[in-house]
Amino acid sequence: MLWLAPAAALGIVRPMAVTVTRQPRSDAVIQFTVFIPNRIGRLHEVVRLLSERAVHILALTVLDTTDSTILRLIVDDPDSARPLLEEHSIAFTQTAVVVVELQGERQLRDILAALLEAELNVHYTYPFLTRPGGKSALVLNVEHPDVASESLRRNLFTLLYQGDIAR
Repeated sequence: MLWLAPAAALGIVRPMAVTVTRQPRSDAVIQFTVFIPNRIGRLHEVVRLLSERAVHILALTVLDTTDSTILRLIVDDPDSARPLLEEHSIAFTQTAVVVVELQGERQLRDILAALLEAELNVHYTYPFLTRPGGKSALVLNVEHPDVASESLRRNLFTLLYQGDIAR
C-alpha cells in the first residue's frame, strides 16, 4: 500500500484559486472643445501646433458658425495638448466623453438602443479618424456618461479609455 503525505506536510504550497473582478476604469477619454475664429487657415494652425509637439488627433468634428469655429477633438496625449493650447492663447474647454468600439454586426443602432434602454439623451456623436488596433470607434457626448458607460458595458460593448488610445 502506498501512502502519500499531504502537500502541506511536504512544504509544498499550492496556489489558491483567486477570482479577479475587473473594476471599471476611470480614466475617461478627454475631449477638447477648441474655439477659433472662422478664418482660412486657423484649423490648419491648430492641427500643425499639435502635430509639431507629437500630439496626434484621433477624432475630430468641426462646427462652423458665422464668427467662429468650434473644434471637438480627441488626442492621444491631453496632458501635452492642454499647455500647448494655453501657450498659444487658444480658448478651449474639456469634457469627459464616452468612447465605444464598433464591433462587427453591432453598430450604431445597437449602441443607440442601449442608451435608449437607459433613457439617455445623446447630445452629439462623431467617429474616430484612427485608433490603435485599427478598429472603428465612436465618440458619444451624453447627458450622464457614467450611466451610459454602465448601460453599454451591460450590453457587452467595449468601452475605450484614455489609456487605451494613448500612443
